Amino acid sequence: MRGRRARIIAITLPVGIVGSLVALPFTAQATPSPDAVVAEVYGGGGNSGATFTHDFIELGNAGGGSFDLTGWSVQYLSGSPTATTKWSVTPLDGAIPAGGSYLVQEAKGAGGDTPLPTPDATGTIAMSASSGTVALVHSTTALTCLTAEDCAADSGIKDLVGFGTAAVKETSPATGADNTHAVTRNAALTDTDNNSADLSGAAPTPRNSAGTGEGPGGGEPSPTPSPTDTTPGELRVHDIQGATRISPYVGESVTNVPGVVTAVRSTGTSRGFWIQDTKPDKNPATSEAVFVFTGSTTPQVKVGDSVLVSAKVVEYYPGGQSSGSQSVTELSGPTTTVLSSGNELPAPEVVNAKTLPETYAPKAKGLTIEPLALKPDKFALDWFESREGMLLQIGDSRVVGASNSYGETWVTTKPKQNATPRGGTVYTGYSDVNSGRLKLISLTGDTVTADVGDTLTGPSTGVLDYSNYGGYTLQTTTLGKVKSGGLKPEVAKKGKDDELSVATYNVENLAPGNAQAKFDRLADGIVTNLAAPDVVSLEEIQDNNGSKDDGTVAADQTLAKFTAAIKAKGGPSYEWRSIDPQDKADGGEPGGNIRNVFLFNPKRVSFVDRPGGDATTAVEVVTSGKKGRTVSLSVSPGRINPASDAWKNSRKPLVGEFDFRGQRIFVVGNHFNSKGGDQPTHGVNQPPVLGSETQRLAQAKEVRGFVSDLLAKDKKAKIVVLGDLNDYQFSTPLTTLTKGKVLTDLISTLPKNERYSYVYDGNSQTLDHILVSPAIKKPGYDVVHINAEFADQASDHDPQVVRVK
Repeated sequence: MRGRRARIIAITLPVGIVGSLVALPFTAQATPSPDAVVAEVYGGGGNSGATFTHDFIELGNAGGGSFDLTGWSVQYLSGSPTATTKWSVTPLDGAIPAGGSYLVQEAKGAGGDTPLPTPDATGTIAMSASSGTVALVHSTTALTCLTAEDCAADSGIKDLVGFGTAAVKETSPATGADNTHAVTRNAALTDTDNNSADLSGAAPTPRNSAGTGEGPGGGEPSPTPSPTDTTPGELRVHDIQGATRISPYVGESVTNVPGVVTAVRSTGTSRGFWIQDTKPDKNPATSEAVFVFTGSTTPQVKVGDSVLVSAKVVEYYPGGQSSGSQSVTELSGPTTTVLSSGNELPAPEVVNAKTLPETYAPKAKGLTIEPLALKPDKFALDWFESREGMLLQIGDSRVVGASNSYGETWVTTKPKQNATPRGGTVYTGYSDVNSGRLKLISLTGDTVTADVGDTLTGPSTGVLDYSNYGGYTLQTTTLGKVKSGGLKPEVAKKGKDDELSVATYNVENLAPGNAQAKFDRLADGIVTNLAAPDVVSLEEIQDNNGSKDDGTVAADQTLAKFTAAIKAKGGPSYEWRSIDPQDKADGGEPGGNIRNVFLFNPKRVSFVDRPGGDATTAVEVVTSGKKGRTVSLSVSPGRINPASDAWKNSRKPLVGEFDFRGQRIFVVGNHFNSKGGDQPTHGVNQPPVLGSETQRLAQAKEVRGFVSDLLAKDKKAKIVVLGDLNDYQFSTPLTTLTKGKVLTDLISTLPKNERYSYVYDGNSQTLDHILVSPAIKKPGYDVVHINAEFADQASDHDPQVVRVK
């Protein structure tokens, strides 16, 4: 849903992405401009499906006087700049009229058939259609800033627009740009220094200083029927939708397409309405509905209106075409004629347990599924695509993904599909994506707050939409009522005196600036729900000033506040060990310097301190004593091969020696790189490419190499490897870690329907793991469900604990 929100990286988030683990770009915040702004950016000129032949940048002037551009420039930076990336510059001259526009023509593409209106300035910048940054600069010298923070501090920048997944942007990047959509401000040229709020995807509407062309918030010209011509055109909606994912009429203008308005989106920056044909064809592969996109203009139609729509057919890719998401067929820049009002709507198609095929997606063998003929009787994704925009209805449905802050709730239409004991639906493998899942979000403003295992009772009715955030979504006009399933947070079994308990917990970017309530909730989870483990391996502990990027790397204040909260909840007086990372070297939220940390209860377990460990020193396994039988670490705490490329911009494992009742235990705390960059499971590439897996595989090899070295020198070594590994028990990184039975992944010892610690897009899955060496016999293991299944969360992960005798 275009313009609804800006989620970081990720944006294209496949199943398993962890929002809290994804790198959050810096926030640029210049002073909002009262006059000259970047009003529209279009980088799709001449690309596939484009009408206009050139890229362009349009400036706008909200002021009461002319804005002189002598000595100014517009500049462009790629969406993912490196240390050697340069800004491209187009010098300007002349002025922006009061209340007017100024058009800068940029590079020409190979396609398109419509030239821009006469430009006020001309450059040769070839901009990306889906991601980049444009700045209005009071200089013709190329900018040197390459981060949003540095650009925010550059006084020469008047205004800045980041779009797509741009690292340099104001607050959050604008979404919605692709070959057929620009990002554009509304007619008032509102500038709040939040690109995602100020600009949205819309059909490109270039206008120059002479007023030629369309202004911001307008629509692309489309055939305008005579006011007296109320004859439906030759094409119906099902003709436009076609029997594949791409309209056979994409890029073409259509006239007087008939339909009844079934739903209206009248708020936000992605406004429009859905129409559905009351005379469907007999082809189950062709949808009978389509979204009519009006951009930031409020639709002037009502549900029940019988209309004729003349517009251009476009394929809109939420998140941009490069994200791998599917497209939504739309009618853009519409001229709408209302024939009558109060008409009966088509009956919604009822979705029940038997409706959706068990198989989720077709396979394209390295190609996209876009050109494949839809087979709605065989594949769930094809079934949804063949109902794109149509009215659907579900009855009583179990919640499998708790309501979130965006008002989204995941349900299943197949209650028996991989059901968990607590009401979710478990993700068992790449080929078993759980086809019954469906995301609900309200069009009317009605909201629900539901946990996994609750039931939405009664009918939920709406139109089927598609988003890069989770795939197909039911935009509801009526929403069922919540019936509680009675789900309660779990409490772990307390270990016996002769058992060492070791836990892992991702505490989601914990920093001193967080509310005390967050510290208290997390502390209560450790004391009450985890039964105060002897050792806790923490992930996402931030430095002392959180995301503020000033070179601070120490986290003693964060840990002091957290351990004090644990003590206040009746827990132990935990001590901690960690290694401060190098500034900005470990990924995560920029400026946050997240790291792995060990908490331990000194009354139960001792930490073996061996000096010399730091951010760049590699820990080694050393032997001593008679015949080298005593095995220890060269430094404790230490880091595994921190100079390896496997850990580039990612957290380095923390290794420590612990002594429990005369027994030596080696603990390896991990936080592998996120799944950001993987293609979505609901996208056009089937199977999706898991781009982020390469680095996790290298990380798994590093950890396994260290464990293998330790076991080669002491085959009876007791080793616990744990943390947020950001991957599934059936993934290549995890099977690499366990290869040769050097480690056992304890999540795989649970029944299949209990193998989860995280819920994403309605799939209960595991990203967190505890693995143990062969010398640890009959460990007591538990995933303690206290967060992931609940709308009210202290973290987005559930902790885990193992009891070692």
